[in-house]
Amino acid sequence: MRFTSTPRGARLARRLVSHRLNDWGHPYAAPVNEALTLIAAELTANAVRHGHVPGRDFHIQLTLSEGVFRIEVTDTRAERRPPCAPRTPDSVSESGRGLLLVDALADDWGVTPRPAAPGKTVWAELHVPSGDHSHTPRATPAPTDVDLLLSTASLLRDDPASRPEDASHGGRRL
Repeated sequence: MRFTSTPRGARLARRLVSHRLNDWGHPYAAPVNEALTLIAAELTANAVRHGHVPGRDFHIQLTLSEGVFRIEVTDTRAERRPPCAPRTPDSVSESGRGLLLVDALADDWGVTPRPAAPGKTVWAELHVPSGDHSHTPRATPAPTDVDLLLSTASLLRDDPASRPEDASHGGRRL
């Protein structure tokens, strides 16, 4: 789906990912839903903050294939690519932890050029065995990272009363 390159667009994309995962059998409070929702929040926020080109939207795609969830966020700004390995920000910095969260939660992630147009796609994958509704991140984050993950995840929880009755668009692809 396509969203406006605004904080509201990023919020709506994150909520759509959470709703779709719930529709696919991974309830809102399940570890897979929480991890992918947090990954979606970080990637869409980065697309809005660092990949914004006036008048251009960002795209998000969520797929499930053979036990692998893949989320892709595409923006139109080619010259601002994230680093191959996330940098550790200083302790007083108010930003710069998004890719650290993605790196801690995802089994794999990366950046690819946008085909046939300017821009880039930042993607992340999370492996979930068939029928398994839980996921343990591939590496156990340090205690300070866990505290950050928990506090960030709690900020992302939606009010259950605000969930649409039918967020399904059929299939397993956004």
